[in-house]
Amino acid sequence: MHPYVQAITKTFEKHANPANAAGQKAYMRNMFEFYGISSPVRKEIQKPFLTKEKLPPKEELQNIVKELWNLPQREFQYFALELTYKYTKKFDTTDLSLFEWMITHKSWWDTVDFVAPKLCGSYFKLFPQERHPATARWIDSGNIWLQRSAVLFQLNYKENTDTELLVSIIQRLIPTDEFFINKAIGWMLRNYSKVNPQWVENYVSRTPLSNLSKKEALKIIAAR
Repeated sequence: MHPYVQAITKTFEKHANPANAAGQKAYMRNMFEFYGISSPVRKEIQKPFLTKEKLPPKEELQNIVKELWNLPQREFQYFALELTYKYTKKFDTTDLSLFEWMITHKSWWDTVDFVAPKLCGSYFKLFPQERHPATARWIDSGNIWLQRSAVLFQLNYKENTDTELLVSIIQRLIPTDEFFINKAIGWMLRNYSKVNPQWVENYVSRTPLSNLSKKEALKIIAAR
């Protein structure tokens, strides 16, 4: 085990709360084990490990992330996400394969919804030429979490959203009845409606979206 992983493991073990762990595990449909560390406590105790001085070399990131990801307690995956985010200015073209691995292993909304907008979103800002081929590959994969990521990577792009790409992605996914895909479509459109409500309203009115996608997309517009 990498010394960095050993150190964070000891810290998490010291703050384990079995009573909280049972509730956290139940909330996540018993899919993952937990130490029972609340989010505010976890963020506080992991701070020293995320300082510039303590960050491991970038070339060790992939191995460290995979070690963390393969540990049973879900707190390790949450820590891996925030650790990776510290390297956004150092992302290179080899990192996309790591993000795809994170999306497709121990997949659930809690990790995917961090990887897609924060990690992939940052990556595609640095390497915009990879947006089309990568998202096309994700949609073709048939993996719902990669497909959800194709929809959500622009979640925080605001006025810089590539609407042409977004439309092409949604159009390819419209036939699905998968909850996590339709929810993501609505969420993405709702976020974009904060900066361009007229575009969203027009798009929703002329597109055969699921009822769930429409409802989510128009929440902010309907409340005005």
